[in-house]
Amino acid sequence: QVQLVESGGGLVQAGGSLRLSCAASGRTFGDYAMGWFRQVPGKERDFVGAISRSGDSTNYADSVKDRFTISRSNAKNTVYLQMNSLKPEDTAKYYCAATSTYGTNYYYTEDYNYDYWGQGTQVTVSS
Repeated sequence: QVQLVESGGGLVQAGGSLRLSCAASGRTFGDYAMGWFRQVPGKERDFVGAISRSGDSTNYADSVKDRFTISRSNAKNTVYLQMNSLKPEDTAKYYCAATSTYGTNYYYTEDYNYDYWGQGTQVTVSS
């Protein structure tokens, strides 16, 4: 079992920045690729970005590319989502997720590939 706890959400004005953190516990963090997803009430959960076990490979949704950056510290058992140039349409609850992969440079973009999920942290961007 892996337990995930997100933090860092809040209210920010458009154009501002936030950094989300996701702290993991329970298993060897470096064994898991990590993903960030977001969801607005009444809508499906959307992929935001993912990072491989090694941290060498990342992938982003087109809507956040060049604005968001995923990174991880396997020493601190934490994955981060740096969000810059935030827009009102980024408003959502953000979730981190973990999945085991055989290779160190793999990641997944589909939520059904992830085994463990955090409770989420709310991000609200005002216009």
